[in-house]
Amino acid sequence: MNVENTQVQMRKGILEFCILHVISRGEVYASDMLEELTSAKIIVVEGTLYPLLTRLRKAGLLEYKWVESSSGPPRKYYKLTTEGEEFLSKLDQTWNELMKSTNQIISNKS
Repeated sequence: MNVENTQVQMRKGILEFCILHVISRGEVYASDMLEELTSAKIIVVEGTLYPLLTRLRKAGLLEYKWVESSSGPPRKYYKLTTEGEEFLSKLDQTWNELMKSTNQIISNKS
């Protein structure tokens, strides 16, 4: 079994959660999301991010607006909808429960 494959799957499993958290702090441009996720070692590429953003938008969790840029074409900035904020709140509860359960299991030395 390949440990790198398992590590990639673990990161993919929390990617949507992390993206929603990045966006929850305010309007954000996709390349800024990529930079933050990459610096946090949540490895993601544009080919993964953009389809996920589209899926989240179609689900009503995100919206975007175009903003003119002085250094090139207009940029698309994403933000959470009210539904997206509620969805993220529920994911936060699940994350906290999972962390508690996981920590209980991995710290049990018996």
